[in-house]
Amino acid sequence: MPWKYASSGLVLVAALLAGCSTTSESSKPAESSAATELGHSRCDAAAAQFAVGKPATPALLEQARVKAGAQTARVLGPNDMITMEYRSDRLNLNTDQAATVNRVNCG
Repeated sequence: MPWKYASSGLVLVAALLAGCSTTSESSKPAESSAATELGHSRCDAAAAQFAVGKPATPALLEQARVKAGAQTARVLGPNDMITMEYRSDRLNLNTDQAATVNRVNCG
């Protein structure tokens, strides 16, 4: 009886360890294609630089988001409290007191 439990325990451990193994070459393309399928992509702030100097409007925010390839976008005022986590798929339009865009960045 104890051998039955010991052998089934060894099989279980072997199965768990096999599930944790990875291959370095084959997993990278799968990760990038999975990220693309889910819609997560990196933001390109350079593509949205056209917004600098313009008044921040919802239409400008959406146009900049699309051109930058970002999933989300937000307008940040000079005194706004913001979260500090970095998200490579988010576009930020930073504005001055007059709500004019003075900086475009991702994060």
